This record gives sequence, C-alpha cells and structure tokens, in this order.
Amino acid sequence: MIERIGITQRASKIVKHNGVVYLSGQVGEGETVTEQTQECLRRVDALLTEAGSSREHILQAVIWLSDMSYFAELNEVWNAWVPDGHAPARACGEAKLAREILKVEIIITAAVAE
Repeated sequence: MIERIGITQRASKIVKHNGVVYLSGQVGEGETVTEQTQECLRRVDALLTEAGSSREHILQAVIWLSDMSYFAELNEVWNAWVPDGHAPARACGEAKLAREILKVEIIITAAVAE
C-alpha cells in the first residue's frame, strides 16, 4: 500500500511505501546557507515525525546547492544535525534551484521507525 500525506496537485510532502518514507525536497527561508539549511532541517524533522520516522532512520540524503562554494557552510549545519553513528548515504551537487533566492534543497529517504 502507498500512503501519501500532504498531497497537492504537483506533489506529496510525504510518501510511505513498504516501510520507507520519501520526503519531497525541502527548502528554507533565510539570507545565508546556514539559515536556509537550518530551516530545511527543521522541516525535515517535522515531516519525519509526521511520517513515523526520525533522523536516526534516514537512509539517504540528496542535497542540491545553488553554488558548491557553500559546501563547507552546509556541512557545518549538517554535521551538527546528524546523530552520531547515523550518517546516511549522501550526495551533494550543484543545481539551479526553483527560485533564485534559494541556496539549498534537501531530499530525504528514511525508514519508518520500528
């Protein structure tokens, strides 16, 4: 069974299937990469909780930066957020994001907490 949560015409915020949680890409408000990343991760936390999962259950993260020069700044926030011993598989690349002001987008796949 596929469960969709937060459905809009374009996307669902959360899709759950066979014990796996797929989150739509999250972006954040703020002027800096630090601020935007912190907001993204707050949104990820809320969605994971709603889906019955948590940071400790993240399987994979795909991160898009509007400019790879933000990589170190992103990693400072990311490293503080990921629980010790629970680092997911991760990819990070540069892409043109949906709006010019956006600096980071984070896409998460996680297991449902048991």
